[in-house]
Amino acid sequence: MLGTLQYLGDVAQRCLRGQPLDEETARWLGRLLDDFLARGSSAFEEALGLMQGRGGVPWWLEFAIRRRDAALRELARRFLSDMHLSAQAKSIRTLAIRYAASTWHFDKDLHEVPAPYVGTPQEWLWYAFHSGARMPIGERQLRSVLL
Repeated sequence: MLGTLQYLGDVAQRCLRGQPLDEETARWLGRLLDDFLARGSSAFEEALGLMQGRGGVPWWLEFAIRRRDAALRELARRFLSDMHLSAQAKSIRTLAIRYAASTWHFDKDLHEVPAPYVGTPQEWLWYAFHSGARMPIGERQLRSVLL
């Protein structure tokens, strides 16, 4: 499933930028669409192989969580690497609560990270919040994410 989501993310980004698909991605997408049309699947998620099992996390939420967690790990790696894990989690939690209470309200409808955030912790907070997964999250969960 993760491979499918990575391909779809690549296709989406290239389409949004007006860039052509590389040959491998174009063949993958062509095969997928051909299979979808030939099988007459009732759901596109089924054709993509993204149907969740009973009681499982929906594919879109799993993808959002993976993106959020990657952004939080990158924030810790770039700006808090000199701290112990618990201190990193506490710092990120504090930053996230402040961001949620102040500027996320203005940033949530943006499709790109605001230019002033690039190269700062706010860049990675924006990615985490923009992922679609729940934010902010607690220190205990942050420690698990940062491991």
